[in-house]
Amino acid sequence: MFVLFDISSCKKDKISNDSKARVQFSQDSVLFDTVFTSIGSSTRNIRVRNKNSQRINISSINLRGGSGSSFIVNVDGLKGTQFQNIEIAANDSLFIFIQVRINPNNASSPLIVEDALDFVVNGQTQSLVLEAWGQDAYYHVPTNAFKYKDGTYFPYSIVDTLKNSYTRVGNNFIWKNDKPHVIYGYLAVDSLQNLIIPAGTKVYLNYKAGIWIYNCGSIKVKGEKDKEVIFQGARLEKDYADEPGQWDRIWINEGSDDNEIDYAIIKNAFIGVQAELFYPGNFYGKGTLKITNTKIQNMSKWGIYGLAYKINGGNNVVSNCQESCLNILFGGSYRFYHCTFANFWNKDKARDKSTISLNNYTDVQVLQDTFYFGNCIIDGKLNNELNLDFKSDATVKPVYSFNNCWIKTNISTSATANYLNVQTSSTDNIQYKDIDHYIFEPDSKEQRIKKFANAIAEKDAARFPFDIKMQSRYTTIASGGITVGAYEIP
Repeated sequence: MFVLFDISSCKKDKISNDSKARVQFSQDSVLFDTVFTSIGSSTRNIRVRNKNSQRINISSINLRGGSGSSFIVNVDGLKGTQFQNIEIAANDSLFIFIQVRINPNNASSPLIVEDALDFVVNGQTQSLVLEAWGQDAYYHVPTNAFKYKDGTYFPYSIVDTLKNSYTRVGNNFIWKNDKPHVIYGYLAVDSLQNLIIPAGTKVYLNYKAGIWIYNCGSIKVKGEKDKEVIFQGARLEKDYADEPGQWDRIWINEGSDDNEIDYAIIKNAFIGVQAELFYPGNFYGKGTLKITNTKIQNMSKWGIYGLAYKINGGNNVVSNCQESCLNILFGGSYRFYHCTFANFWNKDKARDKSTISLNNYTDVQVLQDTFYFGNCIIDGKLNNELNLDFKSDATVKPVYSFNNCWIKTNISTSATANYLNVQTSSTDNIQYKDIDHYIFEPDSKEQRIKKFANAIAEKDAARFPFDIKMQSRYTTIASGGITVGAYEIP
């Protein structure tokens, strides 16, 4: 190990003491992207440039993690964790070499290992992030970038890029679940590709990362009870366990009528699931998502966002989002059975948007829509958790029904064409087992939400004869009542 340092370029110029003087790095962070199969070692280097007109003195370079770090640093031919008084001539540079030693087959090690180098120049500190993959996993790293008009980039890779991460059958790409999948940037499912994610798969997404189901592609998440497919941020430290906004979203476009999500846990993102038609009512003319037995929680924006789409859902729990748990724009067709929408967001920024918000128009037209909620709970901290932003014209009127639901609202529900056998309150909430830990199973004493007994309630329950915990609903039907929401009270 050595530092490439051109001594001949050193001049006897004065060392700058300008507090604004900075060094520049050849990259913003150092990523070790090699997946090791045993105790591994890999080496990277960074170039530290002095673009000032005078010589500069780096008074200290410190490896923040010290001797306990997984990283090994070499500066000026010496290994260590602290270095002092490193000079670089004007318009010159030096190289620093960095190694990492990790056993990625050690399941107890963090998925992502991070540290940083702190450079102090004239009393000012600059930092460089060091990052390595600490466990063996399937790492999906951007290979392409789409450039926006404003000059920013959208980095992505295609689902078929990482050859060892899937089994292919025709256009079906069946992910392997023997180890986690880690996504950087966006992972795109291209047109006519079908991504199938089997039960028990764990998906970790980095900041601003997401899964993008492009036009005419599809996704099928095939979780099972106690073998859910989990989507969450890649930071697994305790401090990040309940931090929203760690990744972007699952984004589904038009052209496919067979998108499915079953028994998934989607948490700590910006938006949980976004399903949209780019050109409502015109482009490809189809787009359908079936989402069942799924928990979506702790989003920094919305839980489910639909735009002129068709979504059928049942036995879902969508909870604790900074804005709405369900936000629908520009109409579409939406049917939800035995779902719990409960928003008790308690982070620093207060919430002022209702748990459910429905809209049926654009700036230029009223759109045909259908909204149906059967045997659902709509709950939260606000006095009104139901926002109906509807317009009508000479030919199109909103079509919506809330049947056998419990709704936290102060709006009138007297119109029987829209509200059948609903219970409302503007001040009271359902009592749940543990809202702070996203356990929205109603307390067993909540008998008021299990007394829904009519033909429509039973018909909707028959669509989902078992609740999200696989408890039978027929036992309560036989005893004269159905529990609304995703959980059946015995």
